[in-house]
Amino acid sequence: MTAAHQFGPLLTPNDVTFRLWAPGAKEVALLTDRRHAMQPTGDGWFSSSVAGLRPSARYRFRIDDELDVPDPASRFQPDDVHGPSEVIDQTYQWQTKNWTGRPWHESIFLELHVGTFSPQGTYAGVAAKLDHVAETGFTAIELMPVADFFGRWNWGYDGVLLYAPDSAYGRPEDLKRLIDAAHQRGLMMFLDVVYNHFGPEGNYLGRYAPQFFTPAQTPWGIAIDYTRPLVRRFAVENALYWLDDFRFDGLRLDAVHAIAEPGRGLLLAELSQAVGALAAISGRHIHLVLENDANRASLLDPQTDPPRGKYRAQWNDDYHHAFHVLLTSETAGYYGDYRDPASRLARCLAEGFGYQGELSPYRGGRPRGESSAGLPAVAFVDFLQNHDQIGNRALGERLSALASPAAVEAALAVTLLAPMTPLMFMGEEWGAVQPFPFFCDFRGELARAVRDGRRHEFAEAFAQLSDEIPDPMAQETVRLATLDWDAASLSPHRERLDLVRRLLAARKTFIVPRLPDLSVGPGRTSFADGVLVASWQFRSREGLHLLANLSDRAAFCPQWPRGETIWGEGPAEHLPPWAVYAVLETR
Repeated sequence: MTAAHQFGPLLTPNDVTFRLWAPGAKEVALLTDRRHAMQPTGDGWFSSSVAGLRPSARYRFRIDDELDVPDPASRFQPDDVHGPSEVIDQTYQWQTKNWTGRPWHESIFLELHVGTFSPQGTYAGVAAKLDHVAETGFTAIELMPVADFFGRWNWGYDGVLLYAPDSAYGRPEDLKRLIDAAHQRGLMMFLDVVYNHFGPEGNYLGRYAPQFFTPAQTPWGIAIDYTRPLVRRFAVENALYWLDDFRFDGLRLDAVHAIAEPGRGLLLAELSQAVGALAAISGRHIHLVLENDANRASLLDPQTDPPRGKYRAQWNDDYHHAFHVLLTSETAGYYGDYRDPASRLARCLAEGFGYQGELSPYRGGRPRGESSAGLPAVAFVDFLQNHDQIGNRALGERLSALASPAAVEAALAVTLLAPMTPLMFMGEEWGAVQPFPFFCDFRGELARAVRDGRRHEFAEAFAQLSDEIPDPMAQETVRLATLDWDAASLSPHRERLDLVRRLLAARKTFIVPRLPDLSVGPGRTSFADGVLVASWQFRSREGLHLLANLSDRAAFCPQWPRGETIWGEGPAEHLPPWAVYAVLETR
């Protein structure tokens, strides 16, 4: 680490020092192969040094002689969240010693879930598929959360031991081998991290450190009190741990709108500043991305490198929702805010967010968002699918099950050729048809509560499809979500993969090198009678122009600038259904 860490064991050649912040405990003991008294050192801290203890030793903390708990900053839990923690030697012989990452504008993301990406469901299984990822044209992998969760399988958003890579996927050194192998292929590695709540099973902090929490609630549990400097430090050290010890190239912070105020701004600024300091010291490109339903444009700055309190980009749900309604005509739930998808999509392509302070009917008529028209296009991560937008459906269907192949391919062309940072979900590159339903491995009353919650959320669907909706607890649901790699070589998936490879090759050749020269400020878009026209200017006086007929009927071609055609064969007088063209104009 770049600075001494406060949380987790401290290893020296002669001993291991264990620390625990337990302001709610009267006494704490360390349990290894024997019991060790821990001494209070002030401000709620307890400490004990054990000579001769080596990596692989297991330990727990005994609270007030009545409860044995794992280390909240455990580096590994070989027997899941209720078991003992393991002392881990973080030494690793990196093969890519000189890797410094890639600049943000080169990012082309593939999001994946370690447990269902490969038949093995492990870090090693992901590593075995890295050649496919690189050859397709992606430059970055984003892992869904791997912090230790209860049970055999989980999406990852129920993590309770934030420093411990889950043992279901392998050991910490296996994760490092995966990252090392990705860097050898020029791939950046990002990790999704959750700082808005802890999962419902295996979090003992409330017993011995109740000051960690506030009375407020998030949609997923009690809120964390980031007004406390030490609590902020726990999250900041966690971010630095993943970026420094594991050499991740960036983090995606989950649902920061759900971090309880007033601690939200404090944590986000402090974390970004600490990461910026690490990037400056190490000389690495390190990138921070937000998920933020509040559309706070003021948090984003993709051009300052290293970051100094802000974030490179935000996942742009508005873009997804507008395109989804356009392709499927669905208007239930949050899609109801996008009943005019053409205007919302045009605004997303021109200015970033679709909602920039307007009232959101889905959110009770409250205003949502800030003006984003002054931000560069690369401040937005655009996608047609991700884990949420697939898995939050009752059946977990992918877009390929909801829209025609021609419509999906046109949407892909727009997404991958526009200057915004693109993201695809695992298997989308070959048009995978496997659903990605929600799954977890809780037991007893908690399992029943999750099932009942899903039934309530999808009450109408359950009434119609109760026999088809996957049980979140069932191993069969995990199997259902696991990618079928054999399909990628079969028609029509083979042709879809070829299309994506050609689109990404065009992006890398013609668009990515020009993105640093992209003019600040909005692009120009129009969307009428199914025809989308979008243009962005570069400071070199070049222009990128997209023309798309996003309808199932032929349309008249508007006036079109001359230049080098980088996608399509050039528009004729009438545009075929779902046709997309891109031109690079040189003045």
